[in-house]
Amino acid sequence: MSLLERIDISKLPVHIAIIMDGNGRWAKKQNKPRVFGHQSGASAVKRTIEGSAELGIKYLTLYAFSAENWNRPKTEVEALMSLLVSTIDKELNNLIKNNIRFDVIGNLSLLPASVKRKVDFAIEKTNRCTGMLLTLALSYGGRWEITNAVKKIAEDAAKGLLNPQDITGKIFATYLTTANMPDPELLIRTSGELRLSNFLLWQSAYTELYFTDVMWPDFNKEELYKAVLSFQNRERRFGKTTEQL
Repeated sequence: MSLLERIDISKLPVHIAIIMDGNGRWAKKQNKPRVFGHQSGASAVKRTIEGSAELGIKYLTLYAFSAENWNRPKTEVEALMSLLVSTIDKELNNLIKNNIRFDVIGNLSLLPASVKRKVDFAIEKTNRCTGMLLTLALSYGGRWEITNAVKKIAEDAAKGLLNPQDITGKIFATYLTTANMPDPELLIRTSGELRLSNFLLWQSAYTELYFTDVMWPDFNKEELYKAVLSFQNRERRFGKTTEQL
């Protein structure tokens, strides 16, 4: 029986988030520049989107560029931004064809104007799609997002629109960039690193974490299936005992 055949379609994670890590190290092992790793990683993105949509995943969020990535060498940042634009150009029609809606989260004010225009264009062109929601985290950081939410809450409280005593976790979540989606049930990180790296910190409180040594450019549908199967073999208790479930 194949990995795909072993997956219980009735128990899929609604939302999968992925930290796509290892492009640079993958390229270095092949004596190639880091940019070559990022270009190869774009193919893994396509495979993952296709695999997730085929399974019936409703939300897929990919950590494409962190707030800290701005500190990388200027040439690499420029190459990443150029790759982002070319990938959107190349894949936009496929997203529409497959009924996949596109969105982004993050501090988008830091993006170059040309990149922001391309992102906005893709969002507009797919806004009527009703299938999987594909979200790219660009210029994103979990601490930035939480701080930004606190600022907005403070502003609303100062205007008398919100009573501080009424603030709950559920209300707080509505001020996050992910307010239009459920928290991820499964978070995958490639390349063997065992950390969240400032990704979806609030949202991942009860997320199942899956770490693999596979470098991102080598990630494929089979690796996605392995992660989903691992998720399906876990007991999600949310603080309760096994007997209470």
